[in-house]
Amino acid sequence: MTLFTATLLTAIVLFLTGGVLLWNGEHVSTLARMLPRSRRFTILVFGLGTVWFLWKVSNLGEADFGNYRTVLLIAFAAIALLSYFFVPDFLAVRGACVVALLASGELLDSAFSLYDTPARLFLVVFAYLLICLSIYLAVVPYRVRDFFQWLFQTPGRPKFIGGLVLFYGLILSIAAFTY
Repeated sequence: MTLFTATLLTAIVLFLTGGVLLWNGEHVSTLARMLPRSRRFTILVFGLGTVWFLWKVSNLGEADFGNYRTVLLIAFAAIALLSYFFVPDFLAVRGACVVALLASGELLDSAFSLYDTPARLFLVVFAYLLICLSIYLAVVPYRVRDFFQWLFQTPGRPKFIGGLVLFYGLILSIAAFTY
């Protein structure tokens, strides 16, 4: 993926997220509060994260335990399947964290060794913040529930956060066209 594509896709995701929070309709709060424990959202994000991770494992090189690819695939697929059935609480949050970590890796790969493009740092900083947030939320996923409760207590908070997210999406989209 090119740096332009990665930056523009990230900006689009931030535009959509910020727009939804700015709109702050009746269903936004209800949907956001349901997501951390939703089985459908779990199937979507945890399934996507599992498939993406297993695809990465299937493409391991010899230096990265590629000789044990089949064993690793079976082990990680079994762990994912057993997690879905035996550890379902907040699995949607953990699945979203897996997807965010894998996406952050792609974002960082697209900006790798492009030192003559300083605007890439807007994307790189976002990717590292996403990595830190994903690791934290994977450890304490109930914090997402607490965050949504805090966010939707007053009608001004989602609009403010949505405005910030939308603004950073605008910065990223401008940066994408400066490469």
